[in-house]
Parts: sequence; structure tokens; C-alpha cells
Amino acid sequence: MPDRTPTLALAAALTTVVLWASAFVGVRAAGEDLSPGALALARLLVAAVALGALVAWRREALPPRADLPRLLVCGVLWFGAYNVLLNAGEQHVDAGTAAMLVNVGPILIAVLAGVLLREGFPRSLVTGCAIAFGGAVVIGVATSRDGLDAGAGAALCVAAAAAYAGAVVAQKPLLERTSALQVTFLACVIGAVACLPFAPQLAGEAGDAGGAELAWTAYLGIVPTAIGFTTWAYALRRTTAGKLGATTYLVPPLAVVLGWAILGETPPALALAGGALCLAGVLVTRGARLPLRRRPTVVA
Repeated sequence: MPDRTPTLALAAALTTVVLWASAFVGVRAAGEDLSPGALALARLLVAAVALGALVAWRREALPPRADLPRLLVCGVLWFGAYNVLLNAGEQHVDAGTAAMLVNVGPILIAVLAGVLLREGFPRSLVTGCAIAFGGAVVIGVATSRDGLDAGAGAALCVAAAAAYAGAVVAQKPLLERTSALQVTFLACVIGAVACLPFAPQLAGEAGDAGGAELAWTAYLGIVPTAIGFTTWAYALRRTTAGKLGATTYLVPPLAVVLGWAILGETPPALALAGGALCLAGVLVTRGARLPLRRRPTVVA
């Protein structure tokens, strides 16, 4: 019977990038009434409740005590710091610039995983990341309004990328001993605890928020967070961190398409070209070869 693991892992990774791309739309909508910290906390609380119910129903085993430091790193950096930093960054720079800066993350993942997890630096991964990052830059240039003039916002986005990369490298070994669902739930709880200082803001702002913004907040917690992070962990358990991180280069072009479809934000033609580059780069990281022009055969 053929091994379906690679196919299932790829399907989980693609599910993740689609759901994470939709989060950019949700953050823009919910962020109109909720501040960065309050939005991050609300999103994590919704996700923790949803995942907690599923974990209790499935009676998932707890991780070994020795894995607690890595779990804390994953929860605090990714579920806590990343969300707050990115939400705050997008208040200073536009979504296109933010997406371009955050996409330093997959490069950092490849470097950290190559050194710390000893995954090495396959030529296809390095080449594909370079191509895909170029596509992310093109999308950022095409959709940005202020470029990199907003220095504070740019710094926050780069810090978010660094937090995300460090958390992924910490998460990978956890999945060897604990289920993807349990790791995601516990990291989500840790992130929510780290964001508790924003509880007073959330209590005040949630009462004044509109129904649509609260619905988007619930969506962010259940779909991109609870589901998206679980499918990510499932895929990460079954592939290398560097290769999986590179698939997130599909998020910016998908976010552009979803913004076009849901928010009516018509993308520039240059953004579509950048999306094609991102897709080509991800294909290269997965071992596909780009078509080359063959020289005509000379017949003597």
C-alpha cells in the first residue's frame, strides 16, 4: 500500500497557508475596533476554548516535562509575541509592506533549522527561498503605500518574523513526542497567558466593537488559529522545518487574492507577477525544476 504521508502533509500545509492568508483580511477588519494586544488576546482565547474542548474529548496525552521549555518558547514567541508585534506593525505600515517584511521569517527558519536541527541547506531550498522572497518583495512594493519610511512599523514586522522563526524551530522537536493538536492547544494557552496584560483593553474595547468586528475576531480564533496552526503542526511533524517554512511564501499572493475577492481591493498587475514568483519559488523548494529553454539541435 503506497505511503500517503507526503500527500497528507502537503495537503495540511496548503490548508494552513490558505487559512493564514485569510487572517490578513480578518486582522484588517477586526483591527478597526480592537487594539493589537486586545485582538491577539481575544483570538487566542477563542482558539484555546475550541482546541481545549477537542483535546479533552480526544483525551490527548500531555508532553514530557522535559519539553516544557521548548513549549514555553513556542507559545510565548509565536502565539503571543508574533501576533501582538504583527498587529502593532500593521498600524504603522500597510499590509503589503508588512507581508514583505514578515517574509524574512522563512529565510530565518531555513537558516536556524539548517544549523540547530541539522537539516542542512539543500540547493533547492536555498534557490526556492530566494525566488519566493523576491516575489514577496515584488508584492510588497506593488501594494505598499508608504514603503519603508515608517521605521517603527518595519522594526515591529521584522521582530515578528524573528519570533515566528524561533518558535518554529522550537516546535519541531516537540512534535516527535506529542500530537500536533496537543502542542497547538498548549502553545495557544501559553500565548493567551502571555497576553493577559491586555485583558483590561479587551474588556473595554469589546463592549464598543461592532458585531462584524467581533465575528471576524471569532473567525480569527477558530479558523486561522485553531485549525490553521493544527494543520501546520501536523505538516511540520512530517517534513523539514525549512521546506515547510518556504510554503508560507504562498500566503502573500493568496492574501492579495482574498483581499480582492472579499474586500474589493483590486491588486496591481505587479502584485500578480510577484505571486507567480512566490509560487515558482515554493515549487522549487519542493523539488520541482523550472522549465529551461532548450537549445535547438544542430543536424550536420
